[in-house]
Amino acid sequence: MKDSMARATGIALAATGGAHFVAPEIFEDLTTVAFPQDTDTWIKRNGATEVALGLGLLSRRTRKLATLGLLAYVGHLGFRAATNGQASGS
Repeated sequence: MKDSMARATGIALAATGGAHFVAPEIFEDLTTVAFPQDTDTWIKRNGATEVALGLGLLSRRTRKLATLGLLAYVGHLGFRAATNGQASGS
């Protein structure tokens, strides 16, 4: 059960990352909150990160490292969104 959940999460995350390249406009409003400058570049960086982390979750050999990477990535996004929101007076 645990293995299938991790694999499903990996597939979903990788697919979401790929969507950053296929339909970047979907992610523009959300990305602008955390990365108000050079948003288009950050959409691609975030997409690539999500593809890599999602693929990492698929294999048991890389799952622990990918999980740590995912936690760091989510923390980074949250920190950026919070600090940019405060800076803009939101």
